[in-house]
Amino acid sequence: MSFTPLLRRIREDKTNYRKRKSILIGKHIFAAVRISNENVIVQILKPSKVGDEVLISAHSRELIKHGWQGSRKNISACYLTGLLAGTKAVAKGVKQCILYTGNRMYAPRIAASVKGVIDAGVNIPVEEETLPAQDRISGKHIADYANLLKDNKQIYNTRFSGLIKEGFAPESYPDHFDKVKISILGKPIAEKEVKKVGAKEEVAKVEPEKKLEAKKEKKPKEVKKAKEKKTVKKKETKGGKRS
Repeated sequence: MSFTPLLRRIREDKTNYRKRKSILIGKHIFAAVRISNENVIVQILKPSKVGDEVLISAHSRELIKHGWQGSRKNISACYLTGLLAGTKAVAKGVKQCILYTGNRMYAPRIAASVKGVIDAGVNIPVEEETLPAQDRISGKHIADYANLLKDNKQIYNTRFSGLIKEGFAPESYPDHFDKVKISILGKPIAEKEVKKVGAKEEVAKVEPEKKLEAKKEKKPKEVKKAKEKKTVKKKETKGGKRS
């Protein structure tokens, strides 16, 4: 009976060499998602003979800078971390990549991260049916569950103790998610600011025009009054000479 030796990373269930081989042969840029007990990491890498070169990296802790107060490992956080990685990738000129899961299953949280990268503008070939629904991504199911538990404060406080410590109300998940998404993308905020500045400039332009028009209207009236005064003075002087 012969013995077939296995590579260490196969024994430790760390690497799928069949998938790894296809990436190296195809020279594809690939995205990898890693989910720990507390955080999410989304990276976009380029394979090479020496080792994988990290082109883009996004950590769920970076969401705190954008005002995120929710969990850093749930579906919402996975999507936002993927969105952040996607915006960085687009800024660096990465337009397309593939997903590399290794020996990990293609679970909903990984799918949410992939959807975030896609929504940022990076093309990843996946079936849309495998991506989570928008209600799941925005945390609407968490908000609905929190509203159901509001009557029982003891269960409510125990289930959402971590969020309550941070001063975050779980029933406001969807609104909070939208605000952080806008902060990451930055486009809607910029458009609003431009509109406000444009409106102020228009008001500033209109006000001087109105003042000029008002001055123009005043001038003819003042001229008429001056003429009337002159005619009255002439009449008075003529009348005084005759007497």
